[in-house]
Amino acid sequence: MTDSSRRSFLRGAGLIGAGVAASSALGAASAAAAPSSTSGWCPDPNDPRFTLVVMPDTQYLFDEDRGDAAPLDASLRYVLDGGDDNVVFLSHLGDLTEHGEAGEIAQIGHSFQALDRNRVGYSVLAGNHDVNSSTDDQRGSSPWLSAFGPQRFHGSPTYRGSSKDGYNSYHVFRAAGRDWLVLALDWRLSPAGFDWARSVIRQHPKTPVILTTHELAYADDSGQASLSDYGQQLWDQLINDNDQIFLTLNGHFWPPGRAVLRNKAGHDVHVHITNYQDHYYGGSAMIRLYRFDLARNVVDVSTISPWLLAQNSSRLNELDRREIELTGPVNRFTLDIDFTDRFSGFAPVPPPASRPARDVLIPGTLAYWRFDNGPAAGTPFADGFVQRDLSGHGNDLARVTMPGSAPSALTWSTDFHPSAPAHGSLRFDGGKNPGHGAYLRTVDNAPLNSADFQHGYTIEAFVKVPGDFKNGLHAWCGIFSRLCRGGDAGKTGDDPNEPAATLALSDGAQFQWAVFPLNQNGISTCWGHELPLDQWWHVALVNNGQHTSMFVEGCQVLRNPKTPAVGIAGTGNWLLGAYDYDRTVDQGFYGWIGDVRIVNRALSVHEFMLR
Repeated sequence: MTDSSRRSFLRGAGLIGAGVAASSALGAASAAAAPSSTSGWCPDPNDPRFTLVVMPDTQYLFDEDRGDAAPLDASLRYVLDGGDDNVVFLSHLGDLTEHGEAGEIAQIGHSFQALDRNRVGYSVLAGNHDVNSSTDDQRGSSPWLSAFGPQRFHGSPTYRGSSKDGYNSYHVFRAAGRDWLVLALDWRLSPAGFDWARSVIRQHPKTPVILTTHELAYADDSGQASLSDYGQQLWDQLINDNDQIFLTLNGHFWPPGRAVLRNKAGHDVHVHITNYQDHYYGGSAMIRLYRFDLARNVVDVSTISPWLLAQNSSRLNELDRREIELTGPVNRFTLDIDFTDRFSGFAPVPPPASRPARDVLIPGTLAYWRFDNGPAAGTPFADGFVQRDLSGHGNDLARVTMPGSAPSALTWSTDFHPSAPAHGSLRFDGGKNPGHGAYLRTVDNAPLNSADFQHGYTIEAFVKVPGDFKNGLHAWCGIFSRLCRGGDAGKTGDDPNEPAATLALSDGAQFQWAVFPLNQNGISTCWGHELPLDQWWHVALVNNGQHTSMFVEGCQVLRNPKTPAVGIAGTGNWLLGAYDYDRTVDQGFYGWIGDVRIVNRALSVHEFMLR
């Protein structure tokens, strides 16, 4: 790992202190390396990217007069200084100590005071080494309960309550604009413990739940996890019936591993076992970073030792270097989770209400078409039906069917972009080899046919293409095109048989806006990027009278030409859902088209139809 990479993990090595590198008696190390009382911990509750830190068994670091608190203190300091990763919470998975003796508990409790002083959200739970392993959560008093019971968390910003016995707790942290609930469950739940956990979930019916406990799953050498006997009880009595539980985390066993189980609701539950106590130096207080990214619908997981990362590489021994960061499929991986879909069973996100046309008709609107006024989904767009231009300017659309194509080549649909004004679209089933499909064409007397846009324009459309778009039959299918050759407008550059203007999709599903401007003899082209398929996209072409820029989902793309491009040359009908070459339509569009709006000026992003 490069020095810069190490610094990015460390984020402030100067805070570590001389005690971090020492391998000394437990008490001395704890005093020397105790985390700072000052902190940069201030998570952003609305950032779609946030980090949950998971710490498994630290028991060998707190083993009577054997061990070293410095690795744990470094990991806690990582949480305290967690701004770069937007660390929102720390979950310890139990077996804090080797014997659960009062002296061991007191020393690790001292380390955790740094989180208490700085009001950092965290949870702990008792493992079999922290308490009498033959008992459940009704065991009564213990050194663990005295140090880590409910009284410890009264100042916590995330603590919400404990079971009456004090061995189970739950926490709520806020991240990505919503609440997340962490259940921290004892090594063994009693019937009362199960009832308590179920009641907590019932009291938070719309909150996703991360279940943490000491034992639930174990893994084989390949990293495939399976439920233990007790884990099966947890599954049968708690997890399977509660769809809110989407992730479980446990320690106890090694090696680490994971599995995906399907709950009663038919949804995935990610089951993870992580534990490094068997590694050199008791695992060096290794932590798991669960980096949630709701914009990408992923959780990126990595495994590091902040203590080893903090040290000068010249001071690391051979075994240290093997433990700095763990990779491989069980220690560094990505979970793909469509969070909206996964949580839809208990916290559905209703689609935004449709917006009336009057809210979309901003000053300068030349044409506006929307497709929420048709019959049932799947019904053909009928020949002779006229789709009105809601701007009132008379740029109405009528169907044209290519030879040999069926009525079903153009149908009504209830599919729509979540940010589109109208809750409806048209489904185009066109293609080539041979060319087929149906499209819409502006009526012959439409004012738009003769518009030259010399003072600027904004053309917007909502578009979706199916998952099989790249099968070789749909390259350069047109979304919006002017039925006019460049040559008809007096242009001789590039290929004069190309249309005067066309918004199309390449074979790689990249938007392309190619236009013969008034002031150029050739084509001016804006290029987008390759789009993921089977999802809706908003595209906008914005010309300010001099330059044209393409925007996708309100984001300006890279490849916009710097050469001035004024207006659009030529006259002719506009085609929605077709591409023409040499004034001949050679293929229909393949996919869905929603609202389309044309404005006679350059719009700012906040004026787009995107909600």
